[in-house]
Amino acid sequence: MIREINFDGIVGPSHNYSGLSLGNLAATRNAGHVSRPRAAALQGIDKMRSNLALGLTQGIFVPQPRPARTWLADLGTTIEDADHHIAANGMSASAMWAANAATVSPAPDTADGKCHLTVANLKTMAHRSHEWPATLAQLRLAFANDAFAVHGPVPPAFGDEGAANHMRLAPSHGEPGVEVFVYGVSGGPFPARQNIEASKAIARLHRLDPNRTVFAAQSEEAIAAGAFHNDVVAVANGPVLFAHESAFANRDALVGDLQARMPQFELVEVPVAEVPLADAVRSYLFNAQLVTPPDGAMTLVAPTECRDTPSVASWIERHLASNGAIRRVEFVDVRQSMANGVGPACLRLRVQCDPAQVDPRFLVDDAKLDRLAALIESYWPTEIAPDEIQSPSVISDVERARAALLTALNLAELN
Repeated sequence: MIREINFDGIVGPSHNYSGLSLGNLAATRNAGHVSRPRAAALQGIDKMRSNLALGLTQGIFVPQPRPARTWLADLGTTIEDADHHIAANGMSASAMWAANAATVSPAPDTADGKCHLTVANLKTMAHRSHEWPATLAQLRLAFANDAFAVHGPVPPAFGDEGAANHMRLAPSHGEPGVEVFVYGVSGGPFPARQNIEASKAIARLHRLDPNRTVFAAQSEEAIAAGAFHNDVVAVANGPVLFAHESAFANRDALVGDLQARMPQFELVEVPVAEVPLADAVRSYLFNAQLVTPPDGAMTLVAPTECRDTPSVASWIERHLASNGAIRRVEFVDVRQSMANGVGPACLRLRVQCDPAQVDPRFLVDDAKLDRLAALIESYWPTEIAPDEIQSPSVISDVERARAALLTALNLAELN
C-alpha cells in the first residue's frame, strides 16, 4: 500500500520579496519587488491539480502564523515596533517550501518498520529558524498514526535543511532503498547550510542501515553558483539520479558507491558543456518534481523557465528523443515562487507511506482544491510591497486569511 505522497505547502498570504536568503540569487535579485500572494497561491494550487491529473497522490501543509508574533516577542518586540529587517523575518512565507520541512525515511528503510520524519531546524537563516515548532505541530497531526515516528529538530549547533538535501534511490517506493544525505563544506561567499553532523544524526534517529546510507558533499562550485540546497542541482526518483555534472564535490566516488549499493542505479547526468551551471540554477531544471505516475512513465514536472532557457530546453528535447529514463516533461507556472528562487520541487515534501494512515485533512482531491482556490480568491492579498509588511491593513488581511483557511480545513488545532 506504500505510495509516494507529495505534500505541497500552500503559499501563505504574507508571501513577499524581502530578499532574506543569502546565497539564493533569485531571491536577492528580486528583493524589493511587489509580490502577488493570491497569484502565487493559485499557481501552487494549479501545480497540485497537474499532479492529480498525472495520477499522483497529493497532500498539503498550511501556512504558518504570520506575523510570527511569538518569535518577535522572544526578541522583545512586536511586528508594529520591530525594525524593518526583523519585521521582514517575522512576516516571511518561506514555510511554503515544504521540501525544507523535514527529512523523511520510509518504512522499508528503517529498522523498526516505521516511516520516520525529522523536522528541520533551518538554523542558518533567521527568517526560517523560527518555522520548526509550527512545522512540527503539523507533522505530528498529519502523521499521528503509529506507522510514523516524528522527531523534533537536530540541536541547532548543526544546521539541517530537511529533504532539500536528502535523496532516496530504490527500485520502487515500497522496497528498501539507499538514502543519500548531501552536506555542504564551503560555498565561497555563501553559507553551506547542511551540516554533515546533522545528516548523521538523522540517519541514526531514523535507524537506517549504514550499508544503505551514503553521505556526499555538495560541490563548492554549485553552492557559489546559487545552489543553496542540493535539490537545485540534483533530484532522485526510483533508481534514477538526475543531476548536473557539477553537483557533487566527488562525483566519481559517489556514482561508484551508488552503483555498488544498488545494481538498478541509473545516472541521468547533464554535462556542463550542454547546460552551464548558471542556466541550471536560473531555470531550476533540477528543482523539478521527478515522479513516476501510475502509467510508469517517469515524468519531470518542471517550471516554465526550463522551456524558456535555450540550453535547458535543448537538453530536454534531446533526452526525450533518446528514450532515456525521463519519458515525459510537464511544465508548470510557479513564477511567483521562482522569483524567490524556489521551483516546483521545493514546494513539496515527499512521503512514501500508505495514504490511509495519514490524517485525511491533509490530503486533497480536485474538489477540495476547487474549494481552496475559491477561498484564496476571497481572502489572499492581491499584492504586497516590501514596505507594506508592517501595514496594519496587510497584517489584518494576512491573519484573517489564515484563520479562514484553518476553518475551511477543520484544522482548529493549528490556531
